[in-house]
Amino acid sequence: MSVAVAQTPPPAAQPPFAVPPFKNLKVLPKDIGRAELLTNMKFFAQSLGVRCTYCHVGTEGQPLSTFDFASDAKDHKKIARDMMRLAQHINTEHLPAITGLPDAKVTCFTCHRGSTKPATEIPPPVQAAPAAPAAPPAKTERGTG
Repeated sequence: MSVAVAQTPPPAAQPPFAVPPFKNLKVLPKDIGRAELLTNMKFFAQSLGVRCTYCHVGTEGQPLSTFDFASDAKDHKKIARDMMRLAQHINTEHLPAITGLPDAKVTCFTCHRGSTKPATEIPPPVQAAPAAPAAPPAKTERGTG
């Protein structure tokens, strides 16, 4: 004889980020999906070498569910919006005409390169590492034949 036991599913985990509809989107599309929004935010963070608290109200190390992502209290968030508008303008109005390439795009990383301050000078040339010494010639056995 077998006994069936009803199992209660575990409660749904609270997502670490807000779920749509997102609040206070002013540049990103209002109907942006969660995955696309998170991809964009991670790209911004990597491009500037920052964490979420650089633009958003929250405490580093606390769960992201405690952050006030809709708040405009931080100036960096306002600046980010202006920079997004600038990149959109360059990408739609200028690059196609200049390059003839419809897919050419500037992004945060184009100028920031992992820093909060955009690069203003050409980086110094990368010095090539010295070549490794040549390996000694392989020993060959002399055949008898």
